[in-house]
Amino acid sequence: MTAPQDTPRVTEREARQVAEAAREQDWRKPSFAKELFLGRFRLDLIHPHPLPADEDARRGEEFLTKLRDFCETKIDSARIEREARIPDEVVGGLKELGAFGMKIDTKYGGLGLTQVYYNKALALVGSASPAISALLSAHQSIGVPQPLKLFGTQEQKDTFLPRCARTDISAFLLTEPDVGSDPARLATTAVPDGDAYVLDGVKLWTTNGVVADLLVVMARVPKSDGHKGGITAFVVEAAAEGVTVENRNAFMGLRGLENGVTRFHRVRVPAAHRIGPEGAGLKIALTTLNTGRLSLPATCVGAGKWCLKIAREWTGAREQWGKPVAFHEAVGAKISFIAATTFALEGMVDLSSQMADEDRNDIRIEAALAKLYGSEMGCLMADELVQIRGGRGFETAASLAARGERAVPAEQILRDLRINRIFEGSTEIMHLLIAREAVDAHLKVAGDLIDPDKSLSDKARAGAKAGGFYARWLPKLVAGPGQLPRSYAEFHPAGHADLSGHLRYVERCARKLARSTFYAMSRWQGKMETKQGFLGRIVDIGAELFAMSAACVRAELLRTTEEYGREAYQLADAFCRQSRIRVDELFGRLWTNTDDLDRKVVKGVLSGTYTWLEQGVVDPSGEGPWIADATPGPSTKENVHRPIR
Repeated sequence: MTAPQDTPRVTEREARQVAEAAREQDWRKPSFAKELFLGRFRLDLIHPHPLPADEDARRGEEFLTKLRDFCETKIDSARIEREARIPDEVVGGLKELGAFGMKIDTKYGGLGLTQVYYNKALALVGSASPAISALLSAHQSIGVPQPLKLFGTQEQKDTFLPRCARTDISAFLLTEPDVGSDPARLATTAVPDGDAYVLDGVKLWTTNGVVADLLVVMARVPKSDGHKGGITAFVVEAAAEGVTVENRNAFMGLRGLENGVTRFHRVRVPAAHRIGPEGAGLKIALTTLNTGRLSLPATCVGAGKWCLKIAREWTGAREQWGKPVAFHEAVGAKISFIAATTFALEGMVDLSSQMADEDRNDIRIEAALAKLYGSEMGCLMADELVQIRGGRGFETAASLAARGERAVPAEQILRDLRINRIFEGSTEIMHLLIAREAVDAHLKVAGDLIDPDKSLSDKARAGAKAGGFYARWLPKLVAGPGQLPRSYAEFHPAGHADLSGHLRYVERCARKLARSTFYAMSRWQGKMETKQGFLGRIVDIGAELFAMSAACVRAELLRTTEEYGREAYQLADAFCRQSRIRVDELFGRLWTNTDDLDRKVVKGVLSGTYTWLEQGVVDPSGEGPWIADATPGPSTKENVHRPIR
């Protein structure tokens, strides 16, 4: 039995309600980033820098040694790029190595690595082939293992985790042809039928879907007697009758990515394979991503390290006008940016990962900030490397080799990293997601004041509640440790760069950020959610402040544990000075911008006012609809599913 599958039509308010219901509503543990957005610089939550247990570090380092050897001897990145496919023997070797079970507990046959070492492994393998890191990450960060670890029954864990640890590849299926970041419109259905559900629908951009053995599928269960209904998560066997991989998609980068279009036609899924209760699918997805998002900035750290290595070697060898190009200021500034940003980004990822392992802090905002910042900065670093390499940066590695030069895939890493600004929440969606968490405290005390559906009595109670909160909170935003010259003195050891001034700057900016947010809420009230430009800048400031904090804390850790502590302080100092320039600019753009004018131009573009500007060109695009038809029914295409055994 099936149900109609037209994409549900929902209002903007209904869509927001679905997203809001999927959020984790409570803050049971402290959060450094949440406090930062509230104007409270809680350095004690991240300093001293937490460290992994000795045994966890030993096992992690042992695996990294094996993985490095595999990357150096078994992975041919040029072949993957050339053939647009990861060789089966490479996937088989990774399975034997245990790389598919890095995050799975040892009692299920996995390696049981910490988040810290899982991310280091992704950075390492991603430097050899970003497509392989995407394969491993999609399998473990958002595929079957993570949601089962958090929400699965013991029977589900016993059944599926041993398979995921050694033999099976998993994928996560949420996006549909007409549904991206608006899950309220999800069209795939799972209709109850006895002791099973019947799935019908089409899923798009199914990373790993072409080769997967197990799928996590999000589908809408209709509300009926005995069924709460709502968006629900299921584990589905990819080889089940009615599952068809209709297309293997091709992209500008990550050419080895096994990403496709999957159709479900009357697929029977046992009720025992439902993850969590009905209606909990989006909450499961978002909770899974709280730490799952860290895998993406981890690969950006690896990319930054590689960009730095190539920039150092190339600019030292290439001479122009009598000296290496590195010593020309215009090029040197780019090298400094890559080095300093890689240091800070690694600090963000390591700090967030260790806090995730210790489970004493709520890191949902930290992980989201790391994803946002890493994806944006990763692209910038790759772009700067291409510029540093000049014409050779635009030339493919194969072409360079053909004419006798070192095959440096600079243009490839730029293409490969570009998807990170879209994967697992686009930059624009991340801005909104983080902004919602950042203003959570305000909405809890004053939300009813700006809710048009609330009664006058509700608004009166909210006013009294808000008055008490702001009477206590606002005075604390006037002054703080950032105004005292001796604050954070431990970050100015003799013979090292002075980082204490940067931390005082972060503290002052945290209070300024909170004041700016409060002023904006007072000014725009219910329209605040439409001010996406403003909210995006607020979040970007928070990301820079978190990055500066992580860089300083990491530098102090390295000063006490490594022989290159002085150099770490220098990199942290350089990053903070660069970051402060960006923060000052962002603060200025909060109130001086073209947001209103931009909205007018957009209306003009869509109404056809400027079509005269489009004259004088031809459009090489092919024919066809903007969005492919996803009408439910049996597949009419060849099944290109290709399980790897």
